[in-house]
Amino acid sequence: MRSIWNGSISFGLVTIPVKTYSATDRTSSVSFVRIHEKDGAQVHYRKICELDGEEVPNEEVGKGYQPPGDETVVPITDDDLSRLPMPTAKTLSILSFVDPSEIDPLQMDKAYYLGPNGASAAKPYTLLREALEHHRKVAVGKVAMRGRESLAMLRAYDQAIVMHTLLWPDQIRSATGVAPDDVGLRENELKLAETLMDSLGELDPAELHDDYREAVEELVAAKMEGEEPAAPSASGSSGAQVIDLTAALEKSVRAAQGGGEPDARAESASVTSLRGRKPAKKGEAGPRASGRSGTPTEKTPKKTASAPAKKAAGKKTAAVAKTSSGRTRSASPAKKTGTSARASTAGTATKTTSKSTTKKATGGKSGRKTG
Repeated sequence: MRSIWNGSISFGLVTIPVKTYSATDRTSSVSFVRIHEKDGAQVHYRKICELDGEEVPNEEVGKGYQPPGDETVVPITDDDLSRLPMPTAKTLSILSFVDPSEIDPLQMDKAYYLGPNGASAAKPYTLLREALEHHRKVAVGKVAMRGRESLAMLRAYDQAIVMHTLLWPDQIRSATGVAPDDVGLRENELKLAETLMDSLGELDPAELHDDYREAVEELVAAKMEGEEPAAPSASGSSGAQVIDLTAALEKSVRAAQGGGEPDARAESASVTSLRGRKPAKKGEAGPRASGRSGTPTEKTPKKTASAPAKKAAGKKTAAVAKTSSGRTRSASPAKKTGTSARASTAGTATKTTSKSTTKKATGGKSGRKTG
């Protein structure tokens, strides 16, 4: 691994010579080149001078600074920058030791490994690493790399010291206007969300990989062999809007815990399994989930008006009533069931003039039938 910056860490009166190595590798991510669609040839960028319109070779390209709101460009040379008073050009000066929670992840920019530079640096390097780990603190300081000064955070990681360059506070934009205002949440919804979080289990970094990169590689391989790319598999999510949030949460909890029948109310919700998830440990997600949520997922939907309708239909399958003209007629079971259901659900029924006549003739039997 090639070092990209050599300097030292200033820790009080202790100086630790270090070498800096890139801790991340972004070359494995998918990147495309620009081509001319007409003939497939690659398109290159050319550096053109705006004044004479001619291409400028790399050795003639320099630096310039344009003040905000001004069209003037001031040339800046490397010699000008070397004479600037920048004590952090070769030294990372530690300013303070703070709790890791005080560093907002929004400020983190790039990560580097710091290794001891020489045998004499091994002991102070190890001392700083062990102190950071044992005290559970991170160091915050300033360092100048590649012509600019940045904030830096040092932390212990895997028997080494990692340096994260940080953005300055004024480089973080405000979140005003991003989040919605005045959204009401029920306590049951919050408990279900927390139960789902506990039920998803632990994340296994060893199983995480870039599915998109693999798909692109398969696509390229198929094209190189002259084959047609495989059709994408249908996604399990329909993309429909979830109307019942509580039902969707209940269904998600059951799916994460590996049991339970799908809820018909949440058919529009879908649960996508995330690779790299370990099942939740016993005694953590399961009991904690049921205790905190009050086992909402075990409840079955309450029966609606169909139950009273069936009960009313079972009492009598046919009824005999006399009309005002003295004739008798039998009501069909289907018609009587529908009348009873409407009476049970709506609570009102329209009565005709035959009600009083029927009441007298049957001695109040119709009251028991419809009541």
